[in-house]
Amino acid sequence: MRDVRLLIVEDEAELRKSLRLGLAEDGFTITCADRAEHAERLLADQVFDAIVLDLRLPGKDGIDFLREIRAAGNPTPVLALTARGSLDDRVIGLDSGADDYLTKPFAFAELLARLRALIRRRTIGTQSTLKAGGLEFDTVRRRALRDGRDLALSPKEAILLELLMRNAGQPVTRDMIAEVVWGTGYNDFTNLIEVFINRLRQKISDGPGDSPIATVRGVGYSIRSH
Repeated sequence: MRDVRLLIVEDEAELRKSLRLGLAEDGFTITCADRAEHAERLLADQVFDAIVLDLRLPGKDGIDFLREIRAAGNPTPVLALTARGSLDDRVIGLDSGADDYLTKPFAFAELLARLRALIRRRTIGTQSTLKAGGLEFDTVRRRALRDGRDLALSPKEAILLELLMRNAGQPVTRDMIAEVVWGTGYNDFTNLIEVFINRLRQKISDGPGDSPIATVRGVGYSIRSH
């Protein structure tokens, strides 16, 4: 990760300092901002390889900042930081153009792994469009297409499909789905996951038996990679 430039937008001084020191030790070149307005000025003058963005900022919040840079055509991968259990923040953040999210408090090793994954995807040119199972998913505009047809997914359906497509060809467990799509709001005694999987299958399929989503018995679900 040498020569990789990161912009950290975080108003908590101690967390900002910790991220700056830890990521610099791992070889990243770090620039920090404590407000969205400061980050906007930095983006006007510099190019970054990724942004770590707190969604709850004083003044202009992170979600408005994210929407504005995406509307302006800025494709820089964004790792959004959200409060634990704040499902609305996660859904809105992903819908607004975040590429991934991490809930506070978090392990530094996980943040590092997610950043590396975002940067790898950008390096191979796939940070904004995922392809799997005959589908295309635009991670910036939050749109899924099949043969050019907009699938009109709900926010949670979009998050579920993106999770499956990011892990194409591999099983995604029920626990992973529950954490990513519903967070702490998921009730293990409901069949909510099955309901959403069935809805998603109906929307992305051209007909009976056509769905690229397979049930992995005793584990969860997977989407074919081609």
